[in-house]
Amino acid sequence: MQDTSKQYDTVIKTCRTLFEKKMSDYGSAWRILRLPSLTDQIFIKAQRIRSLQQNSIRKVDEGEASEFIGIINYCIMALIQLEKGVVEQPDMKLDEALTLYDEKVALTKKLMEDKNHDYGEAWRDMRVSSLTDLILQKLLRVKQIEDNQGKTLVSEGIDANYQDMINYAVFAMIHLNENNQ
Repeated sequence: MQDTSKQYDTVIKTCRTLFEKKMSDYGSAWRILRLPSLTDQIFIKAQRIRSLQQNSIRKVDEGEASEFIGIINYCIMALIQLEKGVVEQPDMKLDEALTLYDEKVALTKKLMEDKNHDYGEAWRDMRVSSLTDLILQKLLRVKQIEDNQGKTLVSEGIDANYQDMINYAVFAMIHLNENNQ
């Protein structure tokens, strides 16, 4: 039996390492981004993945994996922004950002474990392209919620959608890693 928890942690370690390096290079400049801006960044990455999956010609030498990593990190930034709010100037030190990153990952991983229990790891039989489509669907839902000023009648909130996107992107990365072995 495959160990989803360890695979999940491996993917997150790669994402966190990149987040930490970018924080060292740029500081917390991302803290000025409003949620719709983060959503749009995630959307751009998901659209590029879909384009890569549909087109045989690539003009930029980066594959799907780097885009899924970007989706994961932007979603975590969005979850942090939901909690902390948007600022006018970068205000977060590396240690605080990493602590918040780890907190958001822990909550999101717990959600994955609960859903995995109930769904029986159905994602393992899904294609990476289907996971991409689910991320795009979640993004369209988030955009609609944002356009409704965050109000929903019966739907889960924006945070749950960001968490689902993280988990779908992690699943896609696990598939990509397994296909490269």
